[in-house]
Amino acid sequence: MVPLDNLLAFIAAAIVLIMIPGPAVLFSVGRTLTLGRRGGLLSVAGVTLALIPIVALVAAGVGAIIAQSLALFTVLKIAGALYLMYLGVQAIRHRRDAAADVTSTALPASPARQLWQGFVVGITNPKTLAFFVAVLPQFVDLQTGSVSLQMLELGLVFAMIALVSDSIWVFMAAGARAWFARSPRRIETLTATGGGMMIGLGAILLVTGPEH
Repeated sequence: MVPLDNLLAFIAAAIVLIMIPGPAVLFSVGRTLTLGRRGGLLSVAGVTLALIPIVALVAAGVGAIIAQSLALFTVLKIAGALYLMYLGVQAIRHRRDAAADVTSTALPASPARQLWQGFVVGITNPKTLAFFVAVLPQFVDLQTGSVSLQMLELGLVFAMIALVSDSIWVFMAAGARAWFARSPRRIETLTATGGGMMIGLGAILLVTGPEH
């Protein structure tokens, strides 16, 4: 297990990093504005679940190999960016449907589909992989137990913190969406804005170099 001092230091560092809005936050907020609170929470759950295989790969040493391969890193980055942009375009195209469904209790897409979309965005985010490769080893005690198990423990702690933090962002975005939802035109604008955020995020990821 990770020594207590190392664990507390990692938790402090993780909270600071997670509190700064990044790709996962912007994606979840965008989905909340587009689909509502349940859609946002499903997106958060999907992104969080994606952290599990990433942490497992990093702990097994695969993450370091990918991070050192510009070709693999670039392919992963492009795939995630294009998928985000696709979701953003779909949100803009169907903004009127979102306005019509805003008073309905039914989800515009199945929960499993929304969960999967969040998972894809999370698993194709190269910044997450780079973070785990660069940061997790700094909090591992080489003299205490298995390094891989310690990295798994730290990764799961990070995932739990991210789940709570991103969910708070979703509730905040849902509150704003509820106000806009009083007018169909407002919700159309808000849905298009959420889609625009995802397109913009995808574009940013496309031009972001591996050194970041």
